[in-house]
Amino acid sequence: MKASIWSIRQPLPRSMALGLGFVMPILVLALWCGASYGGLAPEDFLPSPSEVVRGTLQLFFQYDLAGAILISTRRIVLAFALASALALPLGILMGAFTPIHQIFEPIMSPLRYMPISAFIPLLILWFGIYESQKVAFLFLGVFVYLLPVVVSAIRTVPEELVQTGLTLGASRLQVVRTILVPAALPEIFDSFRVMNAISWTYVILAEAVNPSGLGYMVELARTHQKSSWSFAGLIVIGGIGLITDQIIRTISAILFRWREVEA
Repeated sequence: MKASIWSIRQPLPRSMALGLGFVMPILVLALWCGASYGGLAPEDFLPSPSEVVRGTLQLFFQYDLAGAILISTRRIVLAFALASALALPLGILMGAFTPIHQIFEPIMSPLRYMPISAFIPLLILWFGIYESQKVAFLFLGVFVYLLPVVVSAIRTVPEELVQTGLTLGASRLQVVRTILVPAALPEIFDSFRVMNAISWTYVILAEAVNPSGLGYMVELARTHQKSSWSFAGLIVIGGIGLITDQIIRTISAILFRWREVEA
């Protein structure tokens, strides 16, 4: 029997999936145009699409929005690299060896439930309001979420694989290096998409206290009471997030092509 497109978890034809992907953006844009150009909402509450485009151009040419994007991107990449450099080896060891997990878990677990924004005053006290504070804040935001993902990915590798490696004469470190890490790596890499989204969310908070980066642009919109600039900043950040997410997905598809084959 031919499967219906409404079957549970049934994949759609590529053309249909592409067409459906445009339905909500077009609907939202139509409602936005109707409300703004039709005078249903005041301009300071809901600027029109043309005003947002004008505001975006103003930010680019008058306030160096391109430079702000580069500054924020550099901070996120640096913080992401530092968080990965610490979370990956620590998470692998915690997932592989229970004593190490028991040592670090009482300290790391509560951090996941603390609002990261609450650390801003403390980080300002420690690092000031310049570059170090922003990188430290973004590092903390990524690290506390990436570490448990790595631990979980390592611990969910089937025990049969571990026992097979030990039976064949592999040492414990060899099992970690040749079995646990390769088996967990796809899931860990997939989590980078979530960490990327977290980074672009937190960058606004990180940069709100110093005039540089995209966070400053959003603060600039507030101080100038320019709703079009606020919309422009949100659209730019969302667009950058989607682009970087697609880059991560593409790299994942190249590195772990065997998963597509299995699927």
